Amino acid sequence: MTESLDPEAQHRLAVIDLLGVLALGELTAFERLAEDAKLAPTIEDKAELAAMAVAEFNHYTQLRDHLVQMGADPAEAMSPFVEPVEEFHRRTAPSDWLEGLVKAYVGDGIATDFYREVAARVDSQTRELVETVLESTGHSEFAVSRVQRAIKDDPRVAGRLALWGRRLVGEALSQAQRVAAERDALSSLLVGEIGEPGFDLAEVGRMFNRLTEAHTKRMAQLGLAA
Repeated sequence: MTESLDPEAQHRLAVIDLLGVLALGELTAFERLAEDAKLAPTIEDKAELAAMAVAEFNHYTQLRDHLVQMGADPAEAMSPFVEPVEEFHRRTAPSDWLEGLVKAYVGDGIATDFYREVAARVDSQTRELVETVLESTGHSEFAVSRVQRAIKDDPRVAGRLALWGRRLVGEALSQAQRVAAERDALSSLLVGEIGEPGFDLAEVGRMFNRLTEAHTKRMAQLGLAA
């Protein structure tokens, strides 16, 4: 339990948790983009997705190397999050290319917003690293352009993809809540027990409202109703 640790030790555990879940997310994104490239309808799309996969893997190596520098084992740092991440992907397996694009755009967007919220509570060096690895690889713009094109070509797909987006936001927010609740260091960070004061449970609720509002804007960019 983190309650028996001093604030510095609690902060270190929170940073390891944050970097561990991010590293797993980047590694998973690399794998998913490589798989998505196989389903891409054109050679151009395959090449773009492959380049994005490489960028995600480079982000993973940055996080891995930083964990090593901290004296942490990257595999151990990632292991607590394997089951919830795999469960999320099991529950949100896309049925086609377009659903895969929406999933990457919506799911990754919510995850990015959540980890930026968490990173606001850690030290400046960690926060800078998190911001670096969360920088867009171009996948958002790619997904928006392809989904908008598909809707223009066949407006009937909009309804199906809108329903899919609603399902994704529910699953993604549930995953974020589970990650925050099951890891003592991260939850302590979020409710203000370590780090800056004043970030209480009410603020956690407001944070999830912000995540939902950002999701609504992303859906609108896709041309879909949230």
